[in-house]
Amino acid sequence: MSSSFSTPFNTSAFGTSGFNTSAPSRPLAAYGWDDAWAAEFTPYAEQGLVPGRVVRVDRGQCDVATADGTLRADTAYVTPHDPMRVICTGDWAVVEPGGDPRFVRAYLPRRTAFVRSTSSNRSEAQILAANVDHAIIAVSLAVELDLGRIERFLALAWESGAQPLVVLTKADLVPDPVGLSYLVRDVETAAPGVQVLPVSATTREGIDILAAVVAGGTSVLLGQSGAGKSTLANALLGAEVMVVQAIRDVDGKGRHTTTTRNLLVLPGGGVLIDTPGLRGVGLYDAESGVGQVFAEIEELATDCRFHDCAHQAEPGCAVLAAIEDGSLSERRLDSYRKLLRENQRIVAKTDARVRAELRREWRLRGAEGRANGVLKRGRGVS
Repeated sequence: MSSSFSTPFNTSAFGTSGFNTSAPSRPLAAYGWDDAWAAEFTPYAEQGLVPGRVVRVDRGQCDVATADGTLRADTAYVTPHDPMRVICTGDWAVVEPGGDPRFVRAYLPRRTAFVRSTSSNRSEAQILAANVDHAIIAVSLAVELDLGRIERFLALAWESGAQPLVVLTKADLVPDPVGLSYLVRDVETAAPGVQVLPVSATTREGIDILAAVVAGGTSVLLGQSGAGKSTLANALLGAEVMVVQAIRDVDGKGRHTTTTRNLLVLPGGGVLIDTPGLRGVGLYDAESGVGQVFAEIEELATDCRFHDCAHQAEPGCAVLAAIEDGSLSERRLDSYRKLLRENQRIVAKTDARVRAELRREWRLRGAEGRANGVLKRGRGVS
């Protein structure tokens, strides 16, 4: 089993935005404070306000880590109607230096933001974490792999601006190294350009490699309930900080152990944002993210005869040719189509131009369908 974890893992792919925690003049360095953030904060510093990183948000208030320690602040001034502008875990807040209660007056422009569509029919956005460098997608090997769900998580991760990483948890439950390597390969096929790392919090295999990756910035831990996120967070923290609950034996699913998003400083460097298990992972304006997940399909599409090829039955379609010769799986193409359609519907609900284009496309398809029906009936008569 140990040999399956012995292959080198490229941590350099995740950048070097690591935190300089040794600088005594920067007590917030452990949370990711750097020269660029300091420059952004200059106008607020001149007003006597102080910076801090949001480590938790809860019902109109948030916990903010400042140079003088963690404090509780009211978010009344930064609670707009636009859900995309609501303060969230990972933001750099602008806080009043004193007062009871203290208020967050603003937050610095985000470098990245992990956004999903809510489960409501209104298709509103929900920001899960801000200013994230690495999006760690935890996938449990205790249950059958759902490659479509992994692709969905990856689309949101790429769209956020963070570097994705797929972590296959509970690898000790797959004692056969050959079987584990096949599972890793399957996920790598669904995650082009993304490193896939099997880990076990029980045996600690792969944990040191993961710790080296997350030491280089801010990481958000994502996945379904029961994926082992809290256990993984404890392994990285070196302490039982997050509560862990047993999963159900029937389907391998767990309950929501984590109920809020918490930002935690890691002993080896970097910070980790642990999130509740996500039952629904809806796309939200993630077209470029979908394109990155299915990069091989988009590359093939450039060789299609028609620039607007839908890869359905058009002559000269390079994507369908790849299906025919076996270099592209039908599952990948079906998943690509599904995520594109879903994303298009989400965007259409808020973009009149996209709605008009969709209606035009539906009318054209309807006309083509009717014309084909006429031709078929005509052939039948003749």
